[in-house]
Amino acid sequence: MLTPRTNHAIKAKEVRVIGPAGENFGVLTLEDALKKAHEFDLDLIEISANANPPVAKITDLGKYMYAEQKKEKDAKKKAHSVEVKAVQVKLGTGDHDLGLKAKKASEWLAEGNRVQLNLFLPGRAKYLDEKFLRERLERILKLVTVPHKIAAPPTRSPKGMSAIIERA
Repeated sequence: MLTPRTNHAIKAKEVRVIGPAGENFGVLTLEDALKKAHEFDLDLIEISANANPPVAKITDLGKYMYAEQKKEKDAKKKAHSVEVKAVQVKLGTGDHDLGLKAKKASEWLAEGNRVQLNLFLPGRAKYLDEKFLRERLERILKLVTVPHKIAAPPTRSPKGMSAIIERA
């Protein structure tokens, strides 16, 4: 985290000042704002440099930095990265194995991840009719128990055919 400009490092001539209890002192010159901060025996911290005029707050720098670090930490906890998990099936995969793979795909979808379904085609199987291959992919899609939608429709890939699904 970058340290914000404080006290004499603030470059603006005028700043909108917020007091230690959240009260609004309005737009003051930098000198007046620094005097006001000195009265409270606290720091003047620039919290919004892009505003016009910039916003500065009268508070203790250590407490301010601690609060900002806590906010960042909480934001990181709440952020959830979506992964793309892969399930690979072949043309001759049996119904029981398809069921197991669909169950795993359902678990991943329930966790909020996307699932890429790969239909692996060895050798000459790559040249089979596309309608037939799509039907094979549909077999596993019917077995997925979590409500889902197709994020990327079935397309040819170097190893066969793949589609991406995500939670609806």
